[in-house]
Amino acid sequence: MPAVITPLLAVFGIMLIGTFVQKSKLLPAETDQVLNQYVYYIAFPAIMLITLAQTPINDILHWGYIAGFSGAMLISYVITFIISLWLSPAQNALASMRALNATFGNTAFIGIPLMAMLFPGNQSALAAAAIASLLSVLIFAITLVSLEIIGRNKQGSALIIISLALIKNPIVVGSMVGIGLSALTVALPESIALIIRQLGMTSSPCALFAIGMVLAKSAQYQTSSHIISLKQLTEISAINIIKLVFQPLITYLIMLGLNIDPQLIAMGVILAALPTAASVYLLAQRYHIQVITSAQGILLGTLLTFISLPLLEAYLLH
Repeated sequence: MPAVITPLLAVFGIMLIGTFVQKSKLLPAETDQVLNQYVYYIAFPAIMLITLAQTPINDILHWGYIAGFSGAMLISYVITFIISLWLSPAQNALASMRALNATFGNTAFIGIPLMAMLFPGNQSALAAAAIASLLSVLIFAITLVSLEIIGRNKQGSALIIISLALIKNPIVVGSMVGIGLSALTVALPESIALIIRQLGMTSSPCALFAIGMVLAKSAQYQTSSHIISLKQLTEISAINIIKLVFQPLITYLIMLGLNIDPQLIAMGVILAALPTAASVYLLAQRYHIQVITSAQGILLGTLLTFISLPLLEAYLLH
């Protein structure tokens, strides 16, 4: 059995437990929101901080890896945005949300535990997932600011708005602190490092559990008597092709062209091939755009990775 199947089963299993708990009403209905806030503001910044702080700065600043991963994201985002505007003219908010669905992978909540299982004891693997998550946050911030500008007709510099959004982002702050400590070769006291790491280790199970609850709750927004329409199926299939096939392929080609270390290429491609993060659904819910389509796309993408990731693992690692 491919090694990647074990972490995928663990990931999917925790999500299923979250779905079951939400359906059975064992916990308050707003539990998923509390868990997401905890992960977003405390647990995930903690794991980003300690992972980057304890990784040598030379292992963090792999510029070829950064260029390959971010370049593939930007290409995927722009292509999806343009195709969406061609199919749905003048619907910029819809295009932004579709582009985010096709770009923003679950490099944090799935990527970090997946890297830990595929590359046990390899700190560079965790650093690769952390950098990928940080780069993904930039795409998420751009989309968030775009939706704010479109929805409220805000005037002003988009660069300033994006900068302010990033400065206020706890994930970015945690990452920057970690990179700063690594660059300055500052070693945290063992007790403090242990506290931060223990908090960070709760991020993945809490986030996956919350994703399951979120997917269970998404049914309340379904207005059609059908589980999924042909139009929705076509859209989420196209989005997942871009996310699970096109983006990792572009990542592979860019990194290969830049002569990146083969193991680092494998990490980058696998991280690029992860399904869309649940954060996209939460953003869709907040702005009432692509709510059902986002939830269904996340679920379909997660299921498809049981096929795509083992194939990638067999090609890249063996």
